Amino acid sequence: MSTRPYLSPVRTAAAAAKRDRVIEAAAGLLRGNASIASFSLDAVAKAAGVTRLTVYHQFGSRQGLLEAVFDDIARQGGLTEIADAMAMPDPRAALDRLVEIFCAFWNRDPAMGRLHEAMATDPEFAQALLERNERRRKAFDVLVKRIAAKSASPRARQDAVDMIFALTSFATFAMLSQDRSLDGVCELVKFACRSALDPLLSGTRTRRAS
Repeated sequence: MSTRPYLSPVRTAAAAAKRDRVIEAAAGLLRGNASIASFSLDAVAKAAGVTRLTVYHQFGSRQGLLEAVFDDIARQGGLTEIADAMAMPDPRAALDRLVEIFCAFWNRDPAMGRLHEAMATDPEFAQALLERNERRRKAFDVLVKRIAAKSASPRARQDAVDMIFALTSFATFAMLSQDRSLDGVCELVKFACRSALDPLLSGTRTRRAS
């Protein structure tokens, strides 16, 4: 007779609550004034009131903890709405909606600038953020393929994806928002993203006009 370990619902709930507490403590450190270099499993454990071993068992490494924190920031920042946007029947409307979601996300958390600056000096920060940015690129790649005319070349599609990816980055948002409102930035980025699609549609327009 095989035996399986019994997982108490109370113990499972307690472990989940402790994990949430660690993530909250880690996010608090990242938003604070301490040096990014001082962000460690020991520092997070101390802030969360748990042992370093607890943090290690939950996340495995500093990068694993960073990824969990970034995913939690994304959830709280509304990136869970991406799935609904991708399901919209009109891919152009979906693109506009994604621009709105990312503009709101970049605007929501003041820690975003600090985290992106850390990419230049901290390889683990860079890796965790780059992986999540690639998810944004993949979403735009799906939409561009839906929008592009059949005659559009792979190079033209890739150019459009790369341009839209750059236009929806935190760096672009930070630059444009210096003297614009959130709505103003969002409308400008939408316009630029639509313009990036023009080379993919020109063949269709030409044929219809002839």
